[in-house]
Order: sequence, then structure tokens, then C-alpha cells
Amino acid sequence: MTKYGKKILYMAAAILLSLPVVSCRSTSHNTHTYRPYSERRNRTGSTVDDVPSTQTDKKKPTPSGHGLVSDEWARLDVKPHNKKNKDLYKELKRWLGTPYAYAAHTCGEGTDCSGMVMEVFQAVYGITLHRNSAKMLEQNCKPIDLDDLREGDLVFFITSGDGHVSHVGIYLWDNKFIHSSSSRGVCVDDLRQDYYATHFYTAARVTTR
Repeated sequence: MTKYGKKILYMAAAILLSLPVVSCRSTSHNTHTYRPYSERRNRTGSTVDDVPSTQTDKKKPTPSGHGLVSDEWARLDVKPHNKKNKDLYKELKRWLGTPYAYAAHTCGEGTDCSGMVMEVFQAVYGITLHRNSAKMLEQNCKPIDLDDLREGDLVFFITSGDGHVSHVGIYLWDNKFIHSSSSRGVCVDDLRQDYYATHFYTAARVTTR
């Protein structure tokens, strides 16, 4: 190879090495961008949305489960944020403390996350939801913005390593949601808790009627 040929070859190699690395993995099938809850709703401390000050002055939260949940929330001794949701809270209180049981959906005996959500929606709204959390999101719901969350909406999580939705809960208010925890059964937790903030996938509203 000539002197000039080698020089051209070196220049070409240098140009190729300077180009940015681009992933070849296709993302055209993705309809939702996964980001942790903490990055989507940058709220910390005890900030409460649209809640009368008389309700925010209650006892400070105390440790419960994976994070900070007040005793009032843990027992659901709170008034519904929307008066129309009294039946929802009444039904949810029946489920509190029900042990976790995979593929089960019996109040007081055992339930998994989607089983509890399915039974509650049937009892309160007369709506039949899919038995699987991923299918529930896909077939019965539409994703919504976090700022549009209201009582009775659903919150979905990716808790497994396969990237698929695998957990669901019912949103209440003040960032609280009720779900069937595999370690604690049906309980109330806060979306700002580290575990749930990290694994949060999307909020959604049930559209099936």
C-alpha cells in the first residue's frame, strides 16, 4: 500500500471511531416511557393536593411497612376525598388485612393484587376487570397523567425483571394507594416510598363499562 493510501485509511478509521454509538434495539413498539414515580411527580415531604388544612394537620406519619404511612391511613380511618366514593372506602376497609395468596381473591381469606382490584371494582362499580394486572392495563384502562389521578384510578408497577407490568393497586389520594402486598397482605402504602417510586410504571383510569 502506498504512503498516501495508508494515510487515507488511518483518517477513515479515526472518523469511524469518533462517531457516537447508537443502539440497534428497536423501540417502535413502546407506547409508554418508563420513568420512576419520583422523577415524574417531583413532590416530597408531606405535600397534599387539594386537601383541607384541617386534614393535613393530623398526627405526623409513623413508620409502617416499607415507608411512612400514618396510623389513620393504615386503618383507612380517613374521610373519602370525594363524597361519591364512600362505597369504595367502605369496601376497601373490608379488604384491609386480608393475607396475600397467589391466584386467590377472597376477602378476609387471601388475595393477590389483581384479585383484590377485580373484586372491589365488581362490588362497587359493577365493572368486570381482567384477572391479570398487565391485561387489566391493556384491555380495561387508559393511561393518564399523574396530575389527573383521582380516587378509584389504578396504579401499575413493574416489580419483576422481565419488564412487564406485574403489580396493581387502587389510588386513594395524597399519594396513597391500597394493594395486596406479598409480604403484608392488603394494606395502604405511599407512592413516594422508595420501592414503589422506583418500580412505578403508570397511572390509569378504568374505561370498561
